[in-house]
Amino acid sequence: MKHIAPISGVASIAEKYVATAGYDNQVLLWNAKTHVAFARVHHDHLANQCTFSDNGHFLASASSDYSARIWEIPSLRLKAVLTGHNDDVEMVAFSPDSTQIATCSRDHLIRVFDLNGILSRTYEGHQADVISVTWNPEGTELISSSDDGTVRRWSVDSGKELSCIELDDVETDTLVITRNGEIIAGDDEGRITIIQTDGSVETIAAHNAGIKRLVYSQATGRLVSLSYDRTMKIWLGENQSLTELSTADLPALIWPRSCAFLDDHTIVFATFGSTYSKYDTNTQCWSTPNYEPSLSINSVTRNNNAIYTVGDSGIVRSDNTDLADMNGLCNFIVPCGSRLISGGQMGVVHDAQTGEAIYTHRSPLNCGCDFEIDGIPYAAIGSYTGEIILVKEQGGKLQYVKCIDMHKNAIKGLASDGKTIMGVSADRATAIINISTLAVTSYWEDGHTQIANGCATLGAGQYCSISRDLKLRIWQEDGCSDTIDTPNKNSLKCVAASDSFIAVGDYGGRICIYNRQQSLWLDTVRPTTWGISSMYNDSSDTFLASSYDGNIYQIKINEGKAESQVILPVVQPISLAKAG
Repeated sequence: MKHIAPISGVASIAEKYVATAGYDNQVLLWNAKTHVAFARVHHDHLANQCTFSDNGHFLASASSDYSARIWEIPSLRLKAVLTGHNDDVEMVAFSPDSTQIATCSRDHLIRVFDLNGILSRTYEGHQADVISVTWNPEGTELISSSDDGTVRRWSVDSGKELSCIELDDVETDTLVITRNGEIIAGDDEGRITIIQTDGSVETIAAHNAGIKRLVYSQATGRLVSLSYDRTMKIWLGENQSLTELSTADLPALIWPRSCAFLDDHTIVFATFGSTYSKYDTNTQCWSTPNYEPSLSINSVTRNNNAIYTVGDSGIVRSDNTDLADMNGLCNFIVPCGSRLISGGQMGVVHDAQTGEAIYTHRSPLNCGCDFEIDGIPYAAIGSYTGEIILVKEQGGKLQYVKCIDMHKNAIKGLASDGKTIMGVSADRATAIINISTLAVTSYWEDGHTQIANGCATLGAGQYCSISRDLKLRIWQEDGCSDTIDTPNKNSLKCVAASDSFIAVGDYGGRICIYNRQQSLWLDTVRPTTWGISSMYNDSSDTFLASSYDGNIYQIKINEGKAESQVILPVVQPISLAKAG
């Protein structure tokens, strides 16, 4: 038993069991002593997080199938399905007495259920996705954090909001509550905020990029912070303050999205591959036995008649032949003149054909597009911290040029019509940069109603974009000119366009084709039940689609009908990332 896609959540209990939740929909239960999985269950979509009840009898998991589930330990026999949310469930938390469970979701709601799955109460008030929820030690209050930049306290019994602490309108993904009752929150600007029991607030500049997870040990009073700056910090919380104890760089295979204390000196971590990793705080050594990278492909492009791909393994392939190892998960591959550029979680801009590092950024890299300035090939790379990195090719070599501030949050998609660059962001915004001045000339803060995930050029002065709100938007120079409902069922992930068609891929494996001339959708194709990670316009009536299942699909439109076939099958990577 193993994961075949990245592990998103990890939990432990009593030094006996480790549980992992993965983007392969699996939840696995492991023997903590032997590091061997012995039980497995599935969700209907991505498994995001998992947690044990304090009494050790149950495991709960949160999923993008809009449900949470309770499993008996150690059999993983299903006890209850918690339903009612209308979007991804991001987190679950048992009450201190293990009799209730709280869920939080991207539908902006918090819910509390009993262990039989009966809804007790819904908590409304957040204005954006709710990412974290926890209980106070007495079990009388819930504390939540959200992309609306607030931390809120709720009465469990009445459902009333007790307080709302505003954190400078900065998205806040994670929080914990200490044994003394302080609330500690981590935000997208790398800050840790301590909210004392008297309501006073202290902010610490902790990391150089967003904090994705905080984990607190009630036994030792230690706090772990995980950041997209690729570091982990361990803190001691006492006397109403935090003292930094140590800092460690995260190996390339670690996903700084989840960790858990296994014992007083061992921390287990989520990874981008088949199993979890362990870190010994005494020896400062990492251990990841039997690790295999995920098979998922995250990006596809064609260059000089060859199809190039890259994914979670960091292996760049040309027509399924290994070309170079980027030594870490990569999110994109784009051309820049005669060269190709790739990058991802490590924040390194690579020459994708050689693996050479061109530039290292302070946060992960997400996407890219190519264009020219005075006949010189350029590429713009979008980062998780909102900057674009400009790279050019000169004399057959790639060179770093500069960074430009474009967004306030992670850039999820970039496209260029040759005169401008459009970028869309996780905070819903849309921005335009003029290539001649390299300045932001247009910015729409509320360009989308939910996270924007991609964009594509439709020709001079025209773009399209897609979002988690299941809308396709058409953009002109003066803003959004049309908002079109899509037939997609799951969150939209990627988009590509030709003169005649726009292809939209989603996290459920569906690809919907929009006929631009007739303003209508063709029949949906679903080549896989895994998500579509990227799309590339291969010709006027043909698209390439990469999938998290490791396959590359060709989507061809013929006589008004879209048909799909595997054009490059999944390949087991030869090179394996090492934990160090």
